[in-house]
Amino acid sequence: MAVKDWINKRGFHIRGGFQKMMRCIWSGQQLRVDDTNASSESLATRDYSVSGYSSRAGEMVETKADSSNIEEAESSLRESGYLNYEEARALLGRLEYQKGNIEGALHVFEGIDVSAVTSKMKATLSRRCEQNRRRSESEAAPAMSMHAISLLLEAIFLKAKSLQHLGRFGEAAQSCKIILETVESALPDGLPDNFSTDCKLQEILNKAVELLPELWKLAGDPQEAILSYRRALLYYWNLDTGTKAKLEKEFAVMLLYSGAEASPLTLRAQMEGSFVPRNNVEEAILLLLILLRKFLLKRIGWDPSILDHLAFALSVSGELRALARQVEELQPEIMERKEQYRTLALCYYGEGEEIIALNLLRNLLNSRDNPDCVLELLLASKICGENMNYIEEGTNWARKALVGLNGECWQMVSKANCLLGVLLSAQSRMVSSDSQRNLQQSETIEVLETAEKLMKESDPYIVFHICLENAEQRKLDVALHYAKQLLKLEAGSNVKGYVLLARILSAQKRFVDAETVINAALNQTGKWDQGELLRTKAKLQIAQGQLKNAVETYTHLLAILQVQHKSSGSGKKLLKTKGKWDRGLEMETWHDLANVYISLSQWRDAEVCLSKSKAISPFSATRWYSTGLLNEARGLHQEALRSYKKALDINPTHVPSLISTACILRQLGGQSMPIVRSFLMDALRLDRTNPAAWYNLGLLYKADVSASALEAAECFEAAAFLEESAPIEPFR
Repeated sequence: MAVKDWINKRGFHIRGGFQKMMRCIWSGQQLRVDDTNASSESLATRDYSVSGYSSRAGEMVETKADSSNIEEAESSLRESGYLNYEEARALLGRLEYQKGNIEGALHVFEGIDVSAVTSKMKATLSRRCEQNRRRSESEAAPAMSMHAISLLLEAIFLKAKSLQHLGRFGEAAQSCKIILETVESALPDGLPDNFSTDCKLQEILNKAVELLPELWKLAGDPQEAILSYRRALLYYWNLDTGTKAKLEKEFAVMLLYSGAEASPLTLRAQMEGSFVPRNNVEEAILLLLILLRKFLLKRIGWDPSILDHLAFALSVSGELRALARQVEELQPEIMERKEQYRTLALCYYGEGEEIIALNLLRNLLNSRDNPDCVLELLLASKICGENMNYIEEGTNWARKALVGLNGECWQMVSKANCLLGVLLSAQSRMVSSDSQRNLQQSETIEVLETAEKLMKESDPYIVFHICLENAEQRKLDVALHYAKQLLKLEAGSNVKGYVLLARILSAQKRFVDAETVINAALNQTGKWDQGELLRTKAKLQIAQGQLKNAVETYTHLLAILQVQHKSSGSGKKLLKTKGKWDRGLEMETWHDLANVYISLSQWRDAEVCLSKSKAISPFSATRWYSTGLLNEARGLHQEALRSYKKALDINPTHVPSLISTACILRQLGGQSMPIVRSFLMDALRLDRTNPAAWYNLGLLYKADVSASALEAAECFEAAAFLEESAPIEPFR
């Protein structure tokens, strides 16, 4: 009853003010102060009637008055003396938007002549900025008040929000873009420092800057989103630190994971002498490093995802050492000691510094303060498995990890069993006793099969090692089954699977099938990844007696490697380990080609190949071995012997040089049988499946009158069996 009495008492002012306002909106005329009561009471009453009440089914429903609308209208009326058509629409549209009537609000906003008002706003903002710089009060009054500008820009922003709600993201982005372009055009040098004190325009700009990239992403236009992020970060918007940090992180995430290649920065955005990112990853790294620096300077709070994204970015760009430096600079309260050591170990392991990584893990694992370190135990066992000097230590770490897991996580237990299998396999190759070796080989297969059974879905890493172990134990049919399974699991995405399958087929003397597999792999693989495939193909051609074809294949491979080496300097940066591997592959290819020329008695060509290899690395056991083969083919046995000895000086475990040294000593005579035998036994200790070592040991026993014929026969039998199942190259 009180409400009705109040309405009856003030009804004239409500109806009169509202009707005049609506006539203004629909006629396009200006609503002057003379036509309305300019007092705050009458204006508040009018706005209250519009936003505070609505008639629904004959009832008056009371809602909260929007005091901000009243203040905006009052400010505009005070400063300019009238509320024009666009400003009235902006107010009415905001009312509809606040009530949730999105379509109605959009209809009102679309009646605003944006092109007309933006030109006035540009002029006003530019003139206002000039006045502030000159501190002059004698200038002519600006065309629009700052409150009017705020009101109209807010209307454009709410129009964009309305379009966003309706799913019209492209139109919403274009509307939001108008706000930023208007301010940029008026103030090309950025917003002045005192800009935010003049009006609430700063708040609208902050929202628009944040919204625009999101709208372009929703519209499916990543390039425009990237440009919007750059505009937000490169132009001086007076953004607060938190907002700017949020934009920097969002932009970095988009650069890393969106899959869209960012266009280069414009020349305007490039400062002389400053670092200019060349690609998405470099730009993302720069942004994340800026965020990390802001945290270290205590300008923003800690966000763990920053380090996660930075770790990913630096990893894919091959800058793991840089990541290690960033981790080392972090304060202890940010990252736990265990996580820090693990991250550093991964960084150094990725950089090829296995010993440093292992020492970090040892420091952590030998401490009693870190009882639960399963991940660290597995990493340590993996590193040990790649270095024959630490096999026993790695086995202990793997067994300790299995005890710590206690069967609780089957994925982790499976990985631990797989790593243990790899270590046991390496141990079995170092054992001299046949019975002990057979026992460890059986345990290896058992552990690897346990790892496979524990996985609900087959793991390519586990399948690869089961296949490899069966192949080395000459269980070729079983190995072939796993090799085919591996190809299906990886969908042919890994070159190692193709190469292993081809080697297994070559061990079965199915050279044509093996070459067919390699050709299929070459058709599905990019040029830069064809190196090992082409080398395997050349080996298969040599096994079939197609030496000329092998020369062509090696030549093609070398051409690819040389082009890749030249392009790696100017193009995208390759991982350091991959670059080293490619140089190693090039060197081994020159050695292979030299050996083919030696077989063809083309001494000069072989010498050229060996000189090319020497230019890559002067200290190569394989190069000295090939040099020995060349001298031996020329009949220079003493020179050949010196070459083999130099190879062994560089690498005492080089099996081909051990065998060739024994052969030369046996041919030259003058050396005792035990010396020759020691070279062959060393070769067999390193590689029990080498048929040449067994064959030459048989010849040695046959020539030794003190040796029994049975020993020679056993050696020849082993050589014949291994030769029948020997691959073109060792499986491992």
